Amino acid sequence: MALKLASRGDVAPFLVMEVVRAAEARAAEGKDVLHLEIGQPGFQAPKGVRRAAAEALEGDVLGYTGALGVPPLRARIAAHYADTYDLDLPERRVAATTGSSGGFLLAFLACFEAGDRVALADPSYPCYRNILKALDIEVVPIAVGPETRFQPTPEALQGLGDLAGVIVASPSNPTGSMFLPGELHRLARWCDDQGVRLISDEIYHGLHYEHEAETAAISPSAIVINSFSKYYAMTGWRIGWSIVPEDVIDGFERLAQNFFISPPTLSQIAATAAFDCRPELEANKAVYAANRKVLLAALTDRGLAPAAPPDGAFSIYVDSSSLANDSGALCKAMLDEIGVAATPGYDFQPTDGGRFIRFSFCADQASVAEAARRLKTWRL
Repeated sequence: MALKLASRGDVAPFLVMEVVRAAEARAAEGKDVLHLEIGQPGFQAPKGVRRAAAEALEGDVLGYTGALGVPPLRARIAAHYADTYDLDLPERRVAATTGSSGGFLLAFLACFEAGDRVALADPSYPCYRNILKALDIEVVPIAVGPETRFQPTPEALQGLGDLAGVIVASPSNPTGSMFLPGELHRLARWCDDQGVRLISDEIYHGLHYEHEAETAAISPSAIVINSFSKYYAMTGWRIGWSIVPEDVIDGFERLAQNFFISPPTLSQIAATAAFDCRPELEANKAVYAANRKVLLAALTDRGLAPAAPPDGAFSIYVDSSSLANDSGALCKAMLDEIGVAATPGYDFQPTDGGRFIRFSFCADQASVAEAARRLKTWRL
């Protein structure tokens, strides 16, 4: 007799990992690969972070902490919101989490019931959809386009029926687009008025090139998810944070106690030092900015126009339909013929992803420059 399997595991895979496997197979054959498929910083964690971790390994027990994190880290995150956004947030509303992924899981569990309807932009980060599906929460795609920089608006939400929540990201993955000044706060006011829970993914804050990013933490009912993975270059440390409303924080904490006990203790100590590493982090950002300029020029020359202005993060989402209608096949040909790995849009747009490709520019400058050269001269 077959043993029962839960349907929760029947979610889509993260397709970028298939590109990674194909790139690794090519490398195993002794061929070169230029990695523009992964949104992972090409830098180590800052020196101050590594130093704090080394000291903690020598001197601390590194046992469990409170479910929402150690007080020094929560206090430093609250101070960051005062310094960066001029917001006075009580430390009680700050929760350290096991990466932003842990924050999303806790937020969805604390705010939504099975069968609730939650809206998100199409395209968007695939793990939103997959976590919601695993929790039996209905995903409602928001049709967005270049006219709104692929960002949701109150007008786009009004025809979607009853919603329990909406998820936004600015800067976004995959497009790198950002809300224009004032638009995120306008959306937050609409959500407050309509009784819709706004969850704002702000993990790419700090990585913006045209204008400053705004935070949804200005809204007392919004949940903000952030992470030390991107700007702070701490992906493998699995440490993030959330700004949680007063009506959610108690349930959020109880869920955190039961799911995780506490975030990784060593990572919490190290992350507290990350806020004091700004010069090194800004130097990293300058490399991303230079890479962005080089890659944008090459893609434009090749007829691969950005679908939205890549004002932040470290990815460019291009309309590849002028070359092919199947971005998966196009990415395969690109890898096979010129050794450039990129991610087809199917990961981010299940219905229309065949028209788009995401290129990341967070690799080292030499790799991005060489990839740009190959893309400009590549002929299908």
